[in-house]
Amino acid sequence: MDTKIRVLAINPGSTSTKIALFDDYAELFSRTIDHSPDELSFFGEIQDQLPYRTGMVEKAMGEHGYALPEVDIFAGRGGGLLAVAGGIYEASDLLVEHASRGMTGQHPAQLGSQIAKLLADKYGKRAVVVNPPDVDELIDVARVTGIRGVYRESHIHALNQKEIALRYCASRGLKYEDTCLIICHLGGGISVTAHENGKMIDSNDIIKGSGPMTPTRAGDIPYMNILDMAFSGSYTRKELEDRLNKDGGLTDHFGTANARDVIKLAESGDEYAGVILEGMIYQISKYAGAMAVALRGNVQAIILTGGISNSEFITNRIKGYVSWIADVVVMPGGFELEALAAGAVRAARGEEQVKTYTGRPVRTGFS
Repeated sequence: MDTKIRVLAINPGSTSTKIALFDDYAELFSRTIDHSPDELSFFGEIQDQLPYRTGMVEKAMGEHGYALPEVDIFAGRGGGLLAVAGGIYEASDLLVEHASRGMTGQHPAQLGSQIAKLLADKYGKRAVVVNPPDVDELIDVARVTGIRGVYRESHIHALNQKEIALRYCASRGLKYEDTCLIICHLGGGISVTAHENGKMIDSNDIIKGSGPMTPTRAGDIPYMNILDMAFSGSYTRKELEDRLNKDGGLTDHFGTANARDVIKLAESGDEYAGVILEGMIYQISKYAGAMAVALRGNVQAIILTGGISNSEFITNRIKGYVSWIADVVVMPGGFELEALAAGAVRAARGEEQVKTYTGRPVRTGFS
């Protein structure tokens, strides 16, 4: 019998760092390390959180009684990279350096590869990233904007989106490469994506700022209003960026990114909470409709996933808007950690070719 591969999977998000330890595909433990807004407000930039989050991962491992030198391979979510093809990537010096710079915008996911690399180097092990948010499979027409030289990019919850697609297809005897799906990842960030024959051909951008409002992001806003805010003298660039992409959405309306708290307000009869929450649900549903157009109506299922999909309050209302398009399937929670572990095991066993990050963006017809 082959020796089991011990993997530590690391997935930093907006308000938490999720980790899990695996022997091959068997989970030994998992932990969600929550970070309060007060804790994170101490740091000026996302990159400044690296030592803090790395220390929290090390502390959590010790609290669960596991030694970091026993880990064979560290798997980080990735992020902050230039556009790449889907797959598994070695956490090289170039990849980690680009992640530290947030080459396409700042997002906590960029810390994943860096934490994995720091720990791997410390203990003489290996680090990889698996289907980072920078995976880009958009079709050309999905990139076009009304300004020459400005094109849409692909920043999606690629790791969970791909894993959910594979799990859904496996459960129904389908091949992902022959299936058309709309997948809505509902978390601190929200991505609504059209999957056509194994490729994510269109989606909103979770980093550059398009799509529905979310617990932490403002989502689509008329650009003239943003221009007014930018030139009002009330904001520095960083302050405005944070209000749009970090402290927007439910956080701006209610002072919390916890959707459960806002749902409780709505269920208790708070009219304002009800309207704002319904607005977020409405926007998610509209994007699902747009993805149905991208698939020309050939939609085998609409899948709701991510942490917020645990709420029937949310999922039932989305179903009310979009169930006429296709069957709506709820696969609650996220499978990012399992997907990271599976990719790391395939890499360690040589079952999938590990790619080298070149620093040259993958594009189809656009530079």
